[in-house]
Amino acid sequence: MEGLPAGISVRSENLNEELARRQAGYGRGDRMKIERDEVEILSGVRFGRTLGGPVALLIRNRDWTNWREKMAQDGKGEGIPPLLTARPGHADLAGVLKYGHKDVRNVLERASARETAARVAAAGLARLFLGEMDVRIAGHVLSIGNVRVPEELRGNWDGAVRAGKSVLRMADPGAEARAIRWIDRAGKAGTSAGGTVETIARGVPPGLGSFASWDRRLDARLAGAVMSVPAVKGVEIGGGFALSSLPGSRVHDEVFPGGKMGNLLRGNVTLPFHRKTNRGGGVEGGMSNGEPVLVRAAMKPIPTQSRPLRTVSVGTWKPDLAHRERSDVCAVPACSVVVEAMVALVLADAFLEKFGGDSMKEITYNYAGYLRGIGAR
Repeated sequence: MEGLPAGISVRSENLNEELARRQAGYGRGDRMKIERDEVEILSGVRFGRTLGGPVALLIRNRDWTNWREKMAQDGKGEGIPPLLTARPGHADLAGVLKYGHKDVRNVLERASARETAARVAAAGLARLFLGEMDVRIAGHVLSIGNVRVPEELRGNWDGAVRAGKSVLRMADPGAEARAIRWIDRAGKAGTSAGGTVETIARGVPPGLGSFASWDRRLDARLAGAVMSVPAVKGVEIGGGFALSSLPGSRVHDEVFPGGKMGNLLRGNVTLPFHRKTNRGGGVEGGMSNGEPVLVRAAMKPIPTQSRPLRTVSVGTWKPDLAHRERSDVCAVPACSVVVEAMVALVLADAFLEKFGGDSMKEITYNYAGYLRGIGAR
């Protein structure tokens, strides 16, 4: 992790808690019985605080010993048969075509969502930084298959926090019970289950991002980061797609006189306006507007099926059945944690861009001055 200021309080336990959340959830596969992710901090932290230099983190794969021969760096792979069947919906086929490989395993290992463990660990540092600025992030699962939580839980901070105690990260016990039955049916049928997740960030000040250039717009950065999560096929900010079918009078968040902006640097800044709705998801014109930032993502079912789908064999291009890697029936709860991580990384980056400094003391000073200026207006 490059660019973290000096003075952030860091303990490996903080990062391990995030990794443990990523590994939890009903419907996970056998790998979760093998891996117990823990992070080792190799550099950039001394006596529990960041130094201002890069922070290097190491996560060891306990399963690696089972793959030393098949994924060896040396030799010519004698006696190791190539994997030729590409799974529909995965990076397998496009990857072998793009890079000129004859063995699908050259693609699938790096394309695996296993790499999101590193994102979650790195985002743990971003969350610690944001926490110093009183920015809090929570996420939850809105749906699995055709089972959805009640509509009033969308954008609900208390519900998102409460969902952290659920095996499916769902805030409604009834929906969770129905979703478990959906996952069980999918597992028995040899297929997988997808769903939708939501991340809420509170305490985000107005002005992160920019309207001036397309690549600095906060909503674009959030959408790109979340869409980069494996199996995510759709992203929306606030009301998202649903807003397109409504008249403008029912879409835009009206502004009213008076009010207090809470959660901003200990809640000590009073703003002369407030809103009663947050359909825009805390972003207007590419910038945060002071409302909670709401990001939702749709995760497709995992491509690996215990009852393989039809495909072709690489090289001969003859009909075949897709291979089966060890996989989950449902990884939507884990996706929720990874989406939280990506939102944290983007917000931390935008925060440093706006209030940049080399130490927490300097950044806090800059931020407090900005908030005082907003209040004075």
